[in-house]
Amino acid sequence: MVCFHLCYDLSVLKGVELPLFASPLIDVWRASISWNFLFLAGIMCNMSRSNPRRALRYLFVSVLIWASTIVARVDDPISFGIVFCMGASTLLAAALERIGSHFSCHPAIEAVMLFLAFLVLLPLPKGFIGLGGLKLMLPRGLYETDLFSWLGLPGPRFSSGDYYPLLPYSLLYLSGARWGGWALSKGMARAVRNIRCRPLELVGRHALFLYLLHQPILLLILGLL
Repeated sequence: MVCFHLCYDLSVLKGVELPLFASPLIDVWRASISWNFLFLAGIMCNMSRSNPRRALRYLFVSVLIWASTIVARVDDPISFGIVFCMGASTLLAAALERIGSHFSCHPAIEAVMLFLAFLVLLPLPKGFIGLGGLKLMLPRGLYETDLFSWLGLPGPRFSSGDYYPLLPYSLLYLSGARWGGWALSKGMARAVRNIRCRPLELVGRHALFLYLLHQPILLLILGLL
């Protein structure tokens, strides 16, 4: 993620020519970061002491990010970015867990079904849904207001430097939550705890803090250089 944002800053904000930082590589790289973020955050639902409190922490940070990017004006303000998505998805996962809203099939199968639903709804913000060669165009009236941009229906005046609406990305998060619950019941937590790597443990304990700080630090260093 840090390397990706460094390349973004160099290419988009500083005008440095980076031939490899273009589609399709940039799209695959971005997805490999954000999809892992959401899937792993979903897994962590099963380890959290309080998912509602964790969700509120995410949402509070997302408001700080939105406000700071409006003030800084370095790029488009970040509205409904990935931290917002993790907060809203964590609240959704906690609510579903509270009411016991699961399918009657195996949790690993549920995880696969949720992931497939995520892939089908992935192009929702673009005005259609589908997978592969199948495409279903949605009514344009759904996208005539900005009020539902958080859901995945961006309006004509909506813009964001980092956009991860509840649909489809909450489905990826919930897929991680269901798979994680099943994997943890099979002893995955005990196996993971036996893996030791101090630098990664430090990053893991302070992941949200590092997420907030890395981009201002990169911009400061590039500005000095």
